[in-house]
Amino acid sequence: MADNGRRRPVEIDLDIARASTLPGWFYGDPQVYRVMRERVFPRSWHLVADTDSVKVPGQTHPFTLLEGCLDEPLVLVRDEHDAIHCLSNVCTHRGTIVVEHGGRERCLTCRYHGRRFRLDGTFEYMPEFQQAQGFPTEADNLRRVPFAAWRKFIFANLDASAPPLDETIGDMARRCDWLPLDDLAFDATRSKEYLVRANWALYVENYLEGFHIPFVHAGLNEAIDYGSYRTEIYARSNLQLGIAKGAEACFEPPPASPDHGQRVAAYYWWLFPNTMFNFYPWGVSVNVVRPLGPELTRVSFLSYVLDRSRLDQGAGAGLDRVEREDEAVVEAVQRGVRSRFYGRGRYSPTREQGVHHFHRLMAAAYNDALRDAV
Repeated sequence: MADNGRRRPVEIDLDIARASTLPGWFYGDPQVYRVMRERVFPRSWHLVADTDSVKVPGQTHPFTLLEGCLDEPLVLVRDEHDAIHCLSNVCTHRGTIVVEHGGRERCLTCRYHGRRFRLDGTFEYMPEFQQAQGFPTEADNLRRVPFAAWRKFIFANLDASAPPLDETIGDMARRCDWLPLDDLAFDATRSKEYLVRANWALYVENYLEGFHIPFVHAGLNEAIDYGSYRTEIYARSNLQLGIAKGAEACFEPPPASPDHGQRVAAYYWWLFPNTMFNFYPWGVSVNVVRPLGPELTRVSFLSYVLDRSRLDQGAGAGLDRVEREDEAVVEAVQRGVRSRFYGRGRYSPTREQGVHHFHRLMAAAYNDALRDAV
């Protein structure tokens, strides 16, 4: 494996017809992994829950943001005024986790020493602190974390200076605004997690192109028209549009939609860097890609059902099988990019626009980190 490019900028030509892919070493290099963990993921928007998790005042929903990578303990809370808050779930006294189990609360109380917070995270009471000087201060409140909602989905990030959520999901929201997404219901029985022995970026790349469908996914290839499959690129997202083949299940977009008159089998939306929204006639399958190390990834498939009568039909059928097929090929790529004989590949200008777009975003983040380290 040629590695003399390490610690040097990685250039991806703007013109896909001339460009070369990310180098093989990029997918196992600990420094690259650290850059993504410290600079990309903290200031990116991540799906953390849906509004049903904090449906009524007093309800709490503790979670770990990007467990195994960022490992940030957070909690969603709906206060007595019906407002939702995303807060640090770490007590400002000695660092204990405040809310350990979701439920209904009148206040947030740390079980270690009894420090108490209002439901909006404001410090309220602490025993045995009568003689403490200059107490309490703003630092004694639970830290508020940036969050935003689209329809029933709640997103959060760890960096208040990050671009607004609309810059990531706006194109998807506008394209799919005609769908009755507020009626979606989470189905735990159809949701599953997968452990993939490969770098998270290889998993994303595989998702971002339909080029492999005829070769890897025989079942899916029967449901969609490969010749009509296309990719649309946006600033921090992209769309792969799958057109139904024959009489397969499909959407009927309204006249105001740019897709009106087309038999859309699926909208495959990728949101930078690691979230996918897959819209099928039966509902939505959300994929969250969680890096666990340079060569280990956990992928969550979260199923939200809209129309049960259309389950197991068309492009949205057999998702477990499709995932296992993807997992096998991505793990084979991880083994391959370690080779001493692999350097960089080339893109298909007609089929790998999404991968090229992703690589440019990744290279830009890595190169910025190198410049800042000088």
